[in-house]
Amino acid sequence: MELDKVSTAMEKVGIPGRDAYDLPTSTKRFPDGAWYRMEVSGVERPQVLEALVDEADKRKMPIHRLISVVMGATLLDKAELRAFAQIAADAKMEVILTPGPRSAWDTGRQLVTPEGGLSGLRFRGSDQLRAVIADIMRCIDLGFRGFLVIDEGLLWLLNEMKKNGDIPREVVFKVSIYAGHASAAGGKLLEMLGASTFNPLGDLSLPQLASIRQGCNIPLDLHIYLAESFGGYNRFYEGPEMARLCAPCYFKIEPGPACAAGPGALYKPWTSVDALSFLAREKVKYAQIIHELIQENFPEAKMSGIGPADLAVPKP
Repeated sequence: MELDKVSTAMEKVGIPGRDAYDLPTSTKRFPDGAWYRMEVSGVERPQVLEALVDEADKRKMPIHRLISVVMGATLLDKAELRAFAQIAADAKMEVILTPGPRSAWDTGRQLVTPEGGLSGLRFRGSDQLRAVIADIMRCIDLGFRGFLVIDEGLLWLLNEMKKNGDIPREVVFKVSIYAGHASAAGGKLLEMLGASTFNPLGDLSLPQLASIRQGCNIPLDLHIYLAESFGGYNRFYEGPEMARLCAPCYFKIEPGPACAAGPGALYKPWTSVDALSFLAREKVKYAQIIHELIQENFPEAKMSGIGPADLAVPKP
């Protein structure tokens, strides 16, 4: 079949027929009118959050969202979680917690084989679904209102539970880079399943990202600095164009040797709090640099201030 005819068929259902090589300016915005916000990953413990908040205050740099306890919220006790929720609430920062049980916690080992890992990041059976939902419920009871999701089946189930009143309506779900979505069709699917925001693959081109923005309405979480294990790239100087093309978007700052898997993974329970606190301060500095580059090169783009009303700030 002719490619142009396929493009036409795609466009009939709201998906761009080609990547957006014309690089169109996005007309979509956050509820406060902003184009972009800042997201820091790997805030694993209350002490790390304290360091981040202190650095943000010193630099007068808003940090809007924290991807937190990536090692698994199960591994913090209730006192630690309460303290975390209170610090974030006082700072008016959204917390996206990473719930505990997941495929890598299971005794099945397909996940660690070279081929099995390609299909392994899904919850295994109803017992594991029950366990991860229990961890989410535990954190909701302690005041958290945002959670990271990898599995589309879990995403659908959680949103059905919201409809039934088993989960509060204000709880939001962010879809992780580990879900592997990289197209407008993937973004549209996640939006239909109830995702509040999603993280496309980090190495997509600007035309690819622009086509995703055309095909869905939820915010895009864009890795502008990503760990060596993912390729170790730094896209700071693409920040102005990313803001223009992808608004509303979060700039996601996640440098280091590795995130959650392999040698050097930072988000493990044995990683030094001091090392994570140092990195948290560095990430705030990087947010300031990114913001300055955007304002110098595309000043039309507005960044949200501290604590916009639509953030899923904890309610301890």
